[in-house]
Amino acid sequence: MTPEQLKASILQYAIQGKLIEQRPEEGTGEELYQQIVKNRELLIERKVIKRDKRTETAIDPNAIPFDVPENWKWVTLGSILNKLTDGTHKTPKYTTDGIKFVSVKDMSNGVLSLENTKFISEEEHQELYARCNPEKGDILLSKVGTTGVPAIVNTTEQFSLFVSVALLKFDRECIDLKFLYYMLMSPLVQTQATENTRGVGNKNWVLDAIANTMVVLPPLAEQKRIVIKVEELLPYVDRYAAAYEKLEQFNAKFPEDMKKSILQYAIQGKLVEQRPEEGTGKELYRQIQAEKQRLIKEGKIKKEKPLPEIVEDEIPFDIPESWKWVRVGNVFNVGTGMTPLKTEVKFYQNGTIPWVTSSLTSQRYIADAETKITEYALENTSLAIYPAHTLIVAMYGQGKTRGQVSELLIDATVNQACAALGNIVVDKCLVSYTYYFFLFNYEMLRKKAEGTSQPNLNVGKIKETLIPLPPLAEQKRIVAKLEEILPLCERLK
Repeated sequence: MTPEQLKASILQYAIQGKLIEQRPEEGTGEELYQQIVKNRELLIERKVIKRDKRTETAIDPNAIPFDVPENWKWVTLGSILNKLTDGTHKTPKYTTDGIKFVSVKDMSNGVLSLENTKFISEEEHQELYARCNPEKGDILLSKVGTTGVPAIVNTTEQFSLFVSVALLKFDRECIDLKFLYYMLMSPLVQTQATENTRGVGNKNWVLDAIANTMVVLPPLAEQKRIVIKVEELLPYVDRYAAAYEKLEQFNAKFPEDMKKSILQYAIQGKLVEQRPEEGTGKELYRQIQAEKQRLIKEGKIKKEKPLPEIVEDEIPFDIPESWKWVRVGNVFNVGTGMTPLKTEVKFYQNGTIPWVTSSLTSQRYIADAETKITEYALENTSLAIYPAHTLIVAMYGQGKTRGQVSELLIDATVNQACAALGNIVVDKCLVSYTYYFFLFNYEMLRKKAEGTSQPNLNVGKIKETLIPLPPLAEQKRIVAKLEEILPLCERLK
């Protein structure tokens, strides 16, 4: 149950007579209603107020939604008011100062605020105030836009109203202000406001519909006791709301936090046990280096400048003894791409070779690219084709893009915003393991970006990135465990 639902339940119980007990000595709603009518007639006779058909509306017995205590009375809202009107229906001439002019926007969350109102002249105010005169202790009711939101006039300062706000004046000797306010906030009235609001774009709860809204009338003493009980309970709603918000925040963060924790365990060697018979990361590293030298000798990859030795201060956390810290550039053939000249038609027309951009790294796998280049472009630019199962790391992008990683399922070229990590070993498992490493290292990698206005990564930063290297068999077990667990985190969202 949300805090809003809890508050609504309390108010609903209040207006159903279920929040406190009834006391026969406090009289009846019928007696109170007759007194309201009598007092209103006296005010009409004295010409304090004018007779208004909206304050003489009758209840439809067939429309009563639920039972109330026997000493209560079902009435229309209009029938217990001395005055029901709204603000001016024409846009006034605004001034830089003068008398404050209130519209529905000045009633945020049921609270009247005069801090940011517009102004009208004293002369125009007096003209409008003669018909619609809000005073301290009256109730305002939104009737345009978000309809049915009440606000108590809590100031003696005079102001005028726009048509978007209704003014409710009532017999303060017979009706408790707070009770009327809470009743207007209750599901009983709010449902009617929703059902009876007209229009599609600029919705309007017209005065006649407001007047015919069904409400309940308990004895005055019981009204006061209901208010005391409601205001005793509402602070608990506030506390519940604070706890509920924390719970919602926790629930929203939990799947992602769980995912990060699982990845951290995996990359730190804590997700699966180590098995001596599977060898070591040092042995795997030597195999990769031997294979790399063979590929260089055969001219399949280029010989590159040696990467810096790893120093102890660089190492971010401890790993199992059978693992080895290496640089990405030591175990992958890292390259990038470029953007062929857009004005050169022969680079793109009828192209068949996928050209991958960093925007595609938002997905786990890249199976196709919208843009295709031609063989001519491949032959006449520095572009190279990277085979399937190459990892693509986004180096540019101010949003979430920079640092994202995907795996090619196709042979493709890339633009300059992508780093391509070509697998040196035959076994694809290193690719999958490294994918999860980059997933874990996403935030840290982004922090390595350089530049002021648009910080970017570069191939050098990617190559120098440290990665813990487990034995190949252990990598397979880590990947299998991650692919078993991580989908469960997604289901929690």
